[in-house]
Amino acid sequence: MRSGSHRARGALAALTAAVLALAGCDAVGGDSAVPTSEGSGSGRPSPSPTPLWDRSPDSVAAVGDSITRGFDACGVLTDCPAVSWATGASAEVNSLAVRLLGRAGAAERSWNYAVTGARMADLPGQMARAAARRPELVAVMTGANDACRATPSQMTPVADFRADFEDALHTLRRSAPRAQVYVASVPNLLRLWSQGRTNPLGKQVWKLGICPSMLADADALDAAATSRRESVRERVEEYNEVLAEVCAEDRRCRFDGGAVYDYRFGPAQLSQWDWFHPSKNGQARLAEIAYRTVTARQSPS
Repeated sequence: MRSGSHRARGALAALTAAVLALAGCDAVGGDSAVPTSEGSGSGRPSPSPTPLWDRSPDSVAAVGDSITRGFDACGVLTDCPAVSWATGASAEVNSLAVRLLGRAGAAERSWNYAVTGARMADLPGQMARAAARRPELVAVMTGANDACRATPSQMTPVADFRADFEDALHTLRRSAPRAQVYVASVPNLLRLWSQGRTNPLGKQVWKLGICPSMLADADALDAAATSRRESVRERVEEYNEVLAEVCAEDRRCRFDGGAVYDYRFGPAQLSQWDWFHPSKNGQARLAEIAYRTVTARQSPS
């Protein structure tokens, strides 16, 4: 598992570095300022170009799935958006919106359009609703449900995942061309299984249908079960490669560099009800990762 993850992270790093080196290319959504000619004769200094990335955006919209809805963080099998890593008001989480806008600002200028159970195919519709608010930043976390299907054969094909993500960004750009986009990597579902399988209650909740491609027959360690879980892990890494590549084509988009995938969720960061979704503590850790990425002087590589 570690070697596959290492190769994926290496590929992401190389790709991101290559794209950042293309200084003259303004892809989807780019709005770089045109420099003033030295020979204008105006006698006034040229204005400073507007930065492509504002590290203190003034409004936040969130799109995605159950994680961004705070599912199972406050009660069993229920959403709890108040503790969402992206827009929640909970002091325990200190969400991305609260960190950027302050508590009063987040209450007025942050919106959560994520839907529990959503897949990448649902993102264009969510993005259209978010774009109507003209947010300065859109926070994206989706993809886990594309891998969490009844069987690995039903996982979203990588090509479809890419096409839907590109469609979502284009949808945003049509209405909000200058909006910035933060994209979180898909979590390491194999690690979540390895942590949660030690909890009897969590395993009972898993039987209700939570991520069966990874969590079904949680205690099975035979070759078939191991192969099934590895195929899910590999697909998640492929999804993260797509997120990095598509985001890199948009100069107002920042991928987290695989930080969420790499984060080692432990018992304190997992829901006490299903031992799979983030707890309030886990939501706070996701908020930290997002804030660090959004406020960094350079995009993660």
